[in-house]
Amino acid sequence: MRLRLKNLFTPPETKASRTAKLLAFESGRRARWTPRDYAALAREGYLNNAIVHRAVRLIAENVASCSYLVFEGAQEHEAHPLSLLLSRPNARQDGGAFLEMLVSHLLLAGNAYVEVVALDGAVRELYALRPDRMKVVPGPDGWAEAYEYSVGGRSVRFDQASSAVPPILHLTFFHPLDDHYGLAPIEPAAVAIDTHNAGSTWNKALLDNAARPSGALVYSGPEGAVLSDSQFDRLKREMTDTYQGAVNAGRPLLLEGGLDWKAMSLTPKDMDFLEAKHTAAREIALAFGVPPMVLGIPGDNTYANFQEANRCFFRQTVLPLASRIGNSFAQWLSPQFGDAIRIVVDPDRIDALATDRAALWQRVSNAAYLTLNEKREAVGYAPIEGGDRLE
Repeated sequence: MRLRLKNLFTPPETKASRTAKLLAFESGRRARWTPRDYAALAREGYLNNAIVHRAVRLIAENVASCSYLVFEGAQEHEAHPLSLLLSRPNARQDGGAFLEMLVSHLLLAGNAYVEVVALDGAVRELYALRPDRMKVVPGPDGWAEAYEYSVGGRSVRFDQASSAVPPILHLTFFHPLDDHYGLAPIEPAAVAIDTHNAGSTWNKALLDNAARPSGALVYSGPEGAVLSDSQFDRLKREMTDTYQGAVNAGRPLLLEGGLDWKAMSLTPKDMDFLEAKHTAAREIALAFGVPPMVLGIPGDNTYANFQEANRCFFRQTVLPLASRIGNSFAQWLSPQFGDAIRIVVDPDRIDALATDRAALWQRVSNAAYLTLNEKREAVGYAPIEGGDRLE
């Protein structure tokens, strides 16, 4: 029997994508900072724009207020260690504040990072890290082998293979042109945000100028006569100090001989800025997945429409994002808590979906062709003994 020396020196096969070496070549294993100016987007959007601020808070607060259930297979665990970890992730935050910060980072940066703190090999705490301070260090396969967190010229490196549970969880939104970083909803809405901010600035300037468009002072003195430089400067100073500003609105204008006030009015075209501002607000709401009437943007705001819009908001924005975060945490922490672990949002505790849940319960209860366990599975409950028969 001949010994095949070739097989002795062949490394064992491992699962890997055939395109990984292309990603590794493209990145060159260099640390890559996020390619966007997170601070500028957060400042112009979340800090200076009421629509962005309210949209981000609305999504983050509702995702954070969802009730998460921990399942192991089909069995629900009410006092599972993972449930306790999510409800008290660290000594400074409760579960709601932690998730609100995490979702806000995701909406404003397209990326969110969670650090795990382990003691004696067991996961004990979770911390949300600022996305603008984190950078990805690609490995030889093109994917992240480490993350570097930098503050004030000092950096901390997190090697993903240093423990059974990777020290960093990286949540992203889909980006069609980036392999490592996600696309924030605030970026496609950047033009609309600038338009909306410019409209607010225009309104403020209008109020500062006595809430009316500028007029013109016409000097009708002797033919060929003009105001001297000192007269012109004095007139400008008096107009600014005495008649400009919201507190001086309506004050009578006192004119000297030879001066005549010619008021200017806004044309319909000039008034289009108001509709442009509302359109920009709707585009911002669309980018974040929030129905405009939920944000109070003028429109068809009847009670029935608002109720439907609120239900749509939870179904299409809050629940998918909350479920995705729960699935990501379950996969990330599976080396600690087991591969069969699942983190599921409990829709029964969401008031906006009460009508949908009542309709589901009614349909399932009236389905005579389903067994008791099939009905329980349809509404999210575990099977019971003796429930595999038709009633």
